Amino acid sequence: MEKQLIKEILLEQRQEIGRIFRQKIVGREAARANKDILGSNLIKVITGVRRCGKSVFVHQLFKDKDYAYVNFDDERLIGIQANSLNDFLECAKELQPDFKSIFLDEIQNVTGWELFVNRLKRQDYNLVVTGSNSKLLSRDLATHLTGRHFSVELYPFSFKEFLDYRGFPVKADDFYITEKRAAVKKFLEEYLNYGGFPEIFKLESKAAYLRELYDKIIMRDIILRYSIKYSQDLKEMALYAFSNFASRFSFNKIKNIFEIKSVHTVKNYINYLEEAYLLFQLTTFSRKLKEQIKLPKKIYCIDTGMINSIVSRSNFDYGRLIENLVFLELKRRRKEIY
Repeated sequence: MEKQLIKEILLEQRQEIGRIFRQKIVGREAARANKDILGSNLIKVITGVRRCGKSVFVHQLFKDKDYAYVNFDDERLIGIQANSLNDFLECAKELQPDFKSIFLDEIQNVTGWELFVNRLKRQDYNLVVTGSNSKLLSRDLATHLTGRHFSVELYPFSFKEFLDYRGFPVKADDFYITEKRAAVKKFLEEYLNYGGFPEIFKLESKAAYLRELYDKIIMRDIILRYSIKYSQDLKEMALYAFSNFASRFSFNKIKNIFEIKSVHTVKNYINYLEEAYLLFQLTTFSRKLKEQIKLPKKIYCIDTGMINSIVSRSNFDYGRLIENLVFLELKRRRKEIY
């Protein structure tokens, strides 16, 4: 890629930062929980589902600092190879000679990125990378960056973050006040219905936005990335998983429902959905590892709003939505759960 084009892309992406800070921004609980680590010289790796706020989260961390920014989730950068990354560094230096911090967004789109990042780390750059695929990042990090990085998983807004966005901060004593308690319940109903993706609250067509996001993740992050031959099977399996959120499932049962020859194919498809952060598998508690592997698991989804936009409302009740909500909150708090 010509350096002149790289500079144009970097400058255009830099303009996005100004637009971000002209919007309402909510402080994320993950920033407070990891404050000491995020300020360290380790490579910071922020992972999470698409559009959960990873980029805004990092721009907030770097606010008032001089830093380089490259977003690799740009159609002009499709097919970029690791051997071209140094050209981006050179162009960034020509545009901003003094930066010592670098933000590489959606880095999993560049094969071999981890060697480049490792070299930058040796040169004492303060690095933050983000990605929307948990396995690709964890595999690459484990191979080349062991002991040099720290990972933070980001999710759509928690209920507390949602209340902050709505300008309705809550204290513990508020739950003894009838009016406050009623208001919180009303906000909870809205949160259950529409979920916590940050952009959703600016839109009229919330369900359409969530369906488009769901379809984009299925197509770009799974079918195209893994060259899925029987894409319709995967789409139907994803819909089945969403329809049966907060319910038990087994790989064999799914294999029989979709008449798929190999249970390994089912496991791969479910794992791909989990790696893209669309859903999560939860094992049954047992002190015996063999039992944990054999017993049925439960499926939970990334966001209750996305569930509502994808699945017919006649298929579930609020009890399951709240169960899904509690699961996600425990994940945010990094609890060990079964």
